[in-house]
Amino acid sequence: MDSKPPSAIGKGTRLKIFLPFAFGYFLSYVFRVVNAVIAPDLAQDLNIGPSDLGLLTSTYFIAFASAQLPLGILLDRYGPRIVESFLLLFAASGAALFAFSDSLAGVILGRALIGFGVSACLMAAFKSYVIWFPGRALSRINGFQMAAGGLGALAATTPVEWALGFTDWRGLFWALAVLSLASALTLFLVVPESPAQTEPEEIRIQIRGIVQVFKSPVFWRIAPLTTLSQAGYISLQGLWAGPWLRDVAGLPREDVAALLSWSAMAMITGFITLGFLADRLFKKGISVRTTAVSGMTVFLLIQSLIAFALPLPPGLLMVLFGFFGTSGILSYTSLTLDFPPTLSGRVTTGINLLVFVAAFTIQWAIGAVINLWEISAANTYDPAGYRAGFSALLFCQVLALIWFWMSGWKRDKRV
Repeated sequence: MDSKPPSAIGKGTRLKIFLPFAFGYFLSYVFRVVNAVIAPDLAQDLNIGPSDLGLLTSTYFIAFASAQLPLGILLDRYGPRIVESFLLLFAASGAALFAFSDSLAGVILGRALIGFGVSACLMAAFKSYVIWFPGRALSRINGFQMAAGGLGALAATTPVEWALGFTDWRGLFWALAVLSLASALTLFLVVPESPAQTEPEEIRIQIRGIVQVFKSPVFWRIAPLTTLSQAGYISLQGLWAGPWLRDVAGLPREDVAALLSWSAMAMITGFITLGFLADRLFKKGISVRTTAVSGMTVFLLIQSLIAFALPLPPGLLMVLFGFFGTSGILSYTSLTLDFPPTLSGRVTTGINLLVFVAAFTIQWAIGAVINLWEISAANTYDPAGYRAGFSALLFCQVLALIWFWMSGWKRDKRV
């Protein structure tokens, strides 16, 4: 295995680091988003309503979140290559169980194993890039990593709809199980060992590092806004955007898949563009945090257009939603720059824990709110339910934005 220091590695070695992690994240996003397209099939085949559909899909997030704090310790102690390749074996087994199960309980368990199995796909990559790439390049390389996730979101839309013409959702998940196993093997066999940094810390010291992160005022100033922005984005993108386009925008199924594809392409563009923009602005003295908060504010405004179903083209709304929904990820880079590199794994998994607990809550809660209204004979949902659920999310995000500015103002006054 290649264990040269970062300054000595060439382009080939950097590709051997980037591509396997990017493919793992690609798969994780396919798993995350695919239910937005196959939701009608799941609801019909399993005979479930919007609340159960929300619970099923959001189980991915709570399983994902449950792994984040120990994941931070494991990444900092054993390295990203070993940790992610091992966990992807759980994703492969979860996808197989999901494909095999005929009951709601079975697919929920399979979905939970998938969420647990892909829990390291982003954080392991971020940890690896902190080790191998210079700090000035992190916003850019992280943007490319997120773009790989965007390609996964794109693959989970129109390509999935096309694949369903040849197989059903069960066949689709059998294929994803095989790809997950292949990804695990590739990571283990291709990615080089991380260069030795320092001797691994004792577990008690590592736990103390988690406490240090969660006690930091810098962390808690931006954590609520980042959490609700990212959680809202992945909750809507991963499930409720598809039904909203069907029930509120009034689009047929093939058009829903097409607009979700456009949103995913906008997401890819957003990750790359905003990553480069943050990098350029940082060189001009504008912090990554400022860029992130500005983008999240615009994203909040776009969500308000969707929540209140203003008479704008749904395609335009989905493109703007996909592009600016990516801005919250810049907060991850911002926070890693605020802490020592030895804490980078615990910083990113700490914020990820909050994001995915919130995503589980939001995705399930929106389904429960929609379920308060009558479901039609055609198994469509009342637009008023979407408006109520989306508006509640929007209100919480506004409060988080106010907290960000107020907490910064209080700190400045103390200084």
